[in-house]
Amino acid sequence: MDATYFFDPACPWTWRTSRWLVAVAEARGLRVEWRAFSLAILNEDRIAPEYADALAASGRALRLVEALRAEGRHDDAGRFYAELGARTHDAGNPPSDEIVDSAVEAAGLAAAAPALDDGRWDRAVRESHDLSYASVGPDVGSPVLMVPGAERGIHGPILTEVPGTADALTVWDSLLPLMRLPAFHEIKRARH
Repeated sequence: MDATYFFDPACPWTWRTSRWLVAVAEARGLRVEWRAFSLAILNEDRIAPEYADALAASGRALRLVEALRAEGRHDDAGRFYAELGARTHDAGNPPSDEIVDSAVEAAGLAAAAPALDDGRWDRAVRESHDLSYASVGPDVGSPVLMVPGAERGIHGPILTEVPGTADALTVWDSLLPLMRLPAFHEIKRARH
């Protein structure tokens, strides 16, 4: 894989970054591995009631992502996330079980749908989450990006909007050498 993208489908910032990564992958012929990062695991002792249903639906989706990854079906996982993000973030809806189910159907993954409700995949979700979290350190959230040749992953990049292809490639081309430089730690500015 040319990039591993750990994500929680409930996060709108993560959705924008994923669309950036998809544009870069298409332009450069990169292969993306889609992996679970769970905001429910990250915040398991302090989930606000108003986010509980969305994070539960997201958890179901992440089971499927890890089940597809286990079979090497990275493109299927990416297509599922695209359908899910279109129905949630693009449409202005919080994740729900119904939306997750409709995204599975639209992505043509009905045969894999049993993974959504199979608790045996929770361990794979936690292992994926732990791997991503360990690669970037504490005090981060979704998304996490890892690339070959880099000792550590990064949180982000966090984008306020999905850039056009030229700008998307500029971000990628600037980010890669920084990620692979062991001395590089962080670039950050406040959100508006």
